[in-house]
Amino acid sequence: MLNYIWLILIALAVMIGGFTGKIGEVGQAAVDSANVAVTIAMGLVAVMTLWLGLMRLADKAGLVNHLGLALKPVMVWLFPEVPPNHPAMGAIIMNMAANILGLNNAATPLGLRAMKELETLNRRPGVATNAMCMLLAINTSSITLIPVTVIALLTINGNHNATVIIGTSLAATAVAHAAAIAACKLLERSPWFRLRPLGEKESVAPLPEEAPEIITGQEVVEKTEHADQTLPWVPFSGWILLSVALLFIVMLSVVAFPELLGRMPLPEAAARNPALRLIDALSMLALPWLILFFPLYAALRRIPVYDEFVEGGKEGFNVILRIFPYIVAMLVAVGMFKVAGGMDLLTWLVQPITTLLHFPSELVPLAMIRPFSGTTSLALLTDIIKDHGATSFLALTAGTLYGCSETTFYVIAVYFGSVHIKKTRHAIPAGIVADVVGPVASVLICRAVFGG
Repeated sequence: MLNYIWLILIALAVMIGGFTGKIGEVGQAAVDSANVAVTIAMGLVAVMTLWLGLMRLADKAGLVNHLGLALKPVMVWLFPEVPPNHPAMGAIIMNMAANILGLNNAATPLGLRAMKELETLNRRPGVATNAMCMLLAINTSSITLIPVTVIALLTINGNHNATVIIGTSLAATAVAHAAAIAACKLLERSPWFRLRPLGEKESVAPLPEEAPEIITGQEVVEKTEHADQTLPWVPFSGWILLSVALLFIVMLSVVAFPELLGRMPLPEAAARNPALRLIDALSMLALPWLILFFPLYAALRRIPVYDEFVEGGKEGFNVILRIFPYIVAMLVAVGMFKVAGGMDLLTWLVQPITTLLHFPSELVPLAMIRPFSGTTSLALLTDIIKDHGATSFLALTAGTLYGCSETTFYVIAVYFGSVHIKKTRHAIPAGIVADVVGPVASVLICRAVFGG
């Protein structure tokens, strides 16, 4: 499906650009978008190295097994074809956690690692499995606990109670998330996308020898306990971890409530209720403490943390080399289509539907561009906030809408490109469902909460 979407975007860009007199800008947009792809890829190299190194430490130390065991009931329902003890489960869980906490820089490397692990279970080279499509659906509609970027934009532009959108963002993303998962589960059983049983004439790839067998129930617990026995603890490890946990709680309390140390909180922080102040502090501390916790836990399991981190980080550069052509291809097509005026045409075409749904016309361009371009959608959000005021209904709704969807086509191109998937099956339709449901839910929820 990506083949058709990519070709259609480029063809429409050229034709629309020719009729609107922007054909020169369309050609320049292709070159500019390719340069942007280089910048994005280079930025991803460092991020990938960091998080894949940390992921290797978590894997070697047994944290992945414990995460898979703790969330086994939910994960088995979402990914029934993935063994509960498979490394993919741990990567998926950590990817979901990073998305929920708003750690976008961590979510992409962990998602790519999960996709690579899922490929080891794929018997049909080049064809997306049900688990891969579900991973994409989850990433294109992830629940957002703290929309950090939107809160910062609203605060900068004069909204001193910007955290009011935390509740609406959480509700809207939950609705979009549920819709994407439901669509994925239904579509994978449909006659259009259902995988046929493996046949003799079909090209079938054997599973790697190291791929674990599918296990259930008590065997998962036994494997986790065996891993614990083969990795001896450093003396007093329990006390060290307890001390670190207590230190985190103390730091969380101090950051959230600086008055405990006699310091005056910022005016905008003082106006928030205690729960929101704790959420803000947790968002601030999550990243540095995760970077500390993984190496510390691995060191307590007698893992050579520096060596293992470097080995895991080496994979980052190889991943970027694989996905770079896919980044260039998608950004070039989207950039050409946008400059030609394609987004304006789409907005005009869907106007009768948005009018029927009482969807604010000012938000239509943002809803249309969000699945294609994160940078452009952020610029549109900024314009809405500046034009209508940071405390207006439109600004708060636009902020909620921005946080409830993702750059669907970019994410799908990068994730599937990392494992050379050509047949994406129902991943794109499931993502589009989230892109449609999310904005509609945002408007309805914000009308109920803010009275717009």
